[in-house]
Amino acid sequence: MRVVVDCRYVRIGHHDGISRFTAGIVTELGKRHPLTMLISDHRQLEMLPALPWQLVSSPTSIREPLVALQVRKLRPDIVFTPMQTMGSWGRDYKLLLTLHDLIYYENRTPPLDLSWPVRLLWRLYHLAWWPQRMLLNRADAVVTVSETTAGLIREHHLTDRPVTVVPNAAGDHGARSLPRQRPEGRRLVYMGSYMPYKNVDTLVRAVAALPRHELHLMSRISRDERARLTQLAPQARLVFHNGATDAEYARLLSGATALVHASRAEGFGIPLVEAMRLGTPVVVSDIPIFREIGGDAALFFDPGNPESLVAALWSLEREGEWEWRSAASVAVAARYNWASSAEQLLALMRRTVAPGTRRRRAGRRR
Repeated sequence: MRVVVDCRYVRIGHHDGISRFTAGIVTELGKRHPLTMLISDHRQLEMLPALPWQLVSSPTSIREPLVALQVRKLRPDIVFTPMQTMGSWGRDYKLLLTLHDLIYYENRTPPLDLSWPVRLLWRLYHLAWWPQRMLLNRADAVVTVSETTAGLIREHHLTDRPVTVVPNAAGDHGARSLPRQRPEGRRLVYMGSYMPYKNVDTLVRAVAALPRHELHLMSRISRDERARLTQLAPQARLVFHNGATDAEYARLLSGATALVHASRAEGFGIPLVEAMRLGTPVVVSDIPIFREIGGDAALFFDPGNPESLVAALWSLEREGEWEWRSAASVAVAARYNWASSAEQLLALMRRTVAPGTRRRRAGRRR
């Protein structure tokens, strides 16, 4: 079985969610089966394992609808891509597409790092369900990262192809000392963007009511957004890191009271797993995906009510509560690892190329 993995969504210099998913999966998949990575920029190799690769056009290029004509030169049996937008015209191989979430149907502000033409197309794409159905039904099977998103795919009848959950996971950054002891101080950590649906305002307002707590905001942030959050609650103790290495992030989490997240919608919740595997309790918004990922270990609050977050954080002060949440977090996080996800993806690939699945296209070269 000749396997090709689309790694063109790997970020240069630092990972975002889809980039980290790609790198995590391809690293473990490459240990289990020979494969070739597709890249569109040589600098992406710095973020990827040492595996065979092929340079093709960018996923945002006008050549994307015809990218299969480049890929088929590798003569793959199956191609896996971490997005649902990979061009497929003229393909003669099996194709697995990935849909991570449906966030932008309710929250239509596109990522700010995209060019304005792509942002315009992004908005238009999310005005109706039919473009999503059209894209997904081009595949032989569809991958998603959580049972929550799989349920939404079924609810909105987005594809008639089989849907398989291949969970996200977290990398292993730094040594852990478990079981954890309750840390001194009250340090809270937030890892995520500042998109409106992330609802960071609720975190800032809650910390303003907790003078002994400080909130560490880890991600890169614009000058304007930093000024806005600071002015939102001047009394809040905010620490802006404006980006951090994986090792720096892990060290901060390892000494934190809790990871906090007030998002109104997510496809998975990698920061939750990153924190829990280090024994750091998570205090997060009460949304279905965080219930799925955090399980019994997490504390939940109403994302529209900062006082609800304040109450949840105070509950960690009860005798033995922090220690119990810490131990439970490690157990829950163990469910999510790249090795297991790679095994699930490889099993799906083998099922998809097996005789008796959808018939190969005519003219397939041998």
